[in-house]
Amino acid sequence: MSNSLLEITLSRIRLVDEQWLERARARQLALTKPPGSLGRLEEIANRLAAIQETLTPSVERPRILVFAADHGVCAERVNPYPQAVTAQMVANFLRGGAAINALANAAGAELRVVDAGAAHDIEGSADLISRPIGRGTKNFCEQPAMSREEAQASLELGIEMVEAAAADGCALLAIGEMGIGNTTAASAITAAITGAEPAGVVGRGTGADDAGLARKRSAVERALALHAHANEPFDVLACLGGFEIGAMCGVALGAAAIRRAVVVDGFIASAAAALAVRFNRAVTDYLFAAHLSPEPGHAALMREIGHRPLLDLEMRLGEGTGAALAIPVIRAAVAAFTGMATFESAGVSERAEGTS
Repeated sequence: MSNSLLEITLSRIRLVDEQWLERARARQLALTKPPGSLGRLEEIANRLAAIQETLTPSVERPRILVFAADHGVCAERVNPYPQAVTAQMVANFLRGGAAINALANAAGAELRVVDAGAAHDIEGSADLISRPIGRGTKNFCEQPAMSREEAQASLELGIEMVEAAAADGCALLAIGEMGIGNTTAASAITAAITGAEPAGVVGRGTGADDAGLARKRSAVERALALHAHANEPFDVLACLGGFEIGAMCGVALGAAAIRRAVVVDGFIASAAAALAVRFNRAVTDYLFAAHLSPEPGHAALMREIGHRPLLDLEMRLGEGTGAALAIPVIRAAVAAFTGMATFESAGVSERAEGTS
């Protein structure tokens, strides 16, 4: 990994500058509103200003990166859908027929779909970014999900997608995924990095019945026992992760390295973001948690990342749909921060000192 893209990226990640946060807070106090009256919109704008190191932060050309891949753990019958659905849904994305297409359009966001390792062929489209690392991962109940070389390739795929977005002038990024079996992988990662019991973090995903839920929990328990040595984030990814999870983790790392904010979708995307935070704690400064998933492990991941979700709409679809809905909230926060008049410019009297 020496002098690799991953290593170089990790070396560039820094905490946001507290002085820029203070400048943003000072501007908030000067705007024509009672202090704190815009609630969490103020915190969003302040942090985005600090990330970009400007009092005129931009959300121009937001881009949602959706990574697709398959999982060998499906051999344990952890999902009611066949793996072919991953490729079929990616084809649906490319035709514009999925929920993420509708919500990305509503948010005014660009959508990029990346094949990071689907098990089946995807119907050809010029809009597909085809970067498969493999034909799905291995069954992590029997062996590591991927080799160390594959894990690094997945991380660097995400970093490269950040670099391409930055070159295109995208000021805000978001991550989402598609992969049959990936709630099982995300649950295993969640248990591994938080120490939570599998029963507390394994949910029904795409609708597993009681028997399917029991198989998911068993698969995660066996995987954790087999890979008990995996403590470092790279090892957790290689042993328990997926190509799309590694790529989303790479996006979080790459974005932090070049001071871009990343809107994190739901449970699976949050597992990737939590791994990124384990690689470098400073990454948390660059993340915005889009929404709270009903998946039982998601709250534990939010504690790991250190953020409260912006929305709670009981969504559990994935695809980046929650992130798409959060983008207009972030855009509104920036619009208020940059577009409002100050008390001085508007000729409005400020609150007198010592009054309530």
